[in-house]
Amino acid sequence: MKPVSLKDVFSFPNPVNEVSARLVAGGVVLLTLVILLGGQTWAIGLLAYGFVARVLTGPTLSPLGQFVTRVLTPALPFEPKMVPGPPKRFAQGIGATLSVAAAVAHFGFGATTLALVLVAMITVAATLESVFAFCLGCQIFAGLMKVGVIPESVCLECSNIWARIPDPAKDPASV
Repeated sequence: MKPVSLKDVFSFPNPVNEVSARLVAGGVVLLTLVILLGGQTWAIGLLAYGFVARVLTGPTLSPLGQFVTRVLTPALPFEPKMVPGPPKRFAQGIGATLSVAAAVAHFGFGATTLALVLVAMITVAATLESVFAFCLGCQIFAGLMKVGVIPESVCLECSNIWARIPDPAKDPASV
């Protein structure tokens, strides 16, 4: 067994199984509802940790990511649907930014209302991902690529969606 390097730990999967990504988003929705509806503001710290862990290491240091990728996804009857990793990491980065800002607002400044607004924004985005497979962060990523803020080299597969869609004229078996 080869030793695990820091590069192995601090990497993000590419591609990503969208089934797992949607299940993680569902877990985020549940946690944000505990915060918002259950009044458990202490859990803002858990929310922030999870996002930071996932943006830095994918599922490696995220308890939710580990549960979903090792236990839940394999137990479900869904085929993997692989999607590019960089937009998903970008989306996790937005979640990390909002959740860390919520933690700082609540724990650092006592600005609980601001913190809850930020958590509610996460709830909306995670619900869109988990229920409708609409990744708001991925859409922002695509828009930033389109205007040149994110270079094509970050995600070559993202810049040419048509490369992922089979051409029936070239491959009749794809129809």
